[in-house]
Amino acid sequence: MTTAFSRPDLHPDVQDLLNRTDVTVAELARLPEDLRYELINGRPVLSPAAPTVHSIICRAIANAIDVGCPFDYAVGEERAVMVDEHTERRPDILVIEASASLDSLIHHTDVLLAVEVVSPSSISRDWKIKRKQYAVSGIPSYWIVDLYTKQISFTQFLLGDNNVYHRHTETTDVVTVDVPWEVTIDLPALTRRRNEYIARASRR
Repeated sequence: MTTAFSRPDLHPDVQDLLNRTDVTVAELARLPEDLRYELINGRPVLSPAAPTVHSIICRAIANAIDVGCPFDYAVGEERAVMVDEHTERRPDILVIEASASLDSLIHHTDVLLAVEVVSPSSISRDWKIKRKQYAVSGIPSYWIVDLYTKQISFTQFLLGDNNVYHRHTETTDVVTVDVPWEVTIDLPALTRRRNEYIARASRR
């Protein structure tokens, strides 16, 4: 669902930009830095702030990827990726060419891996829309980590012919993959951590 923006503190030209449906990635520099948004087919879409547990799990996964990361690449979180002229996405985690590590906007051709950690509001976007967009743009690998299933699950997609993702690995156990390099993620440990946070929050 898209959200119309209303910010009385903004210049009218910027307010107009926020409500257009033909915005280009190049125009996004005019938007306020305090907004969390993605650009989808020319429309800026507000992204609600994720709960802290989401950020903790993202950081744990990013750290696991970073363990074996060669100097040719870099691991980042929530970096803007230009999918096409009218679409900019912000994967929860991504692996990029080291040569792009100082860029504020990453081009999709510099991305080796995009990772989305599913939240209740992003299930359809992560599994369907983003999966298709990342594949069409040629990103070699896409992971979906579902934080809100009974056991945190991991699904790995690899790019095949005609820029279509193929499901390669799906598990809730300790998983080791070899793309983009060898990475091990202890999903049961992440599930225990998540459950402990939920239990402590419920006792407040």
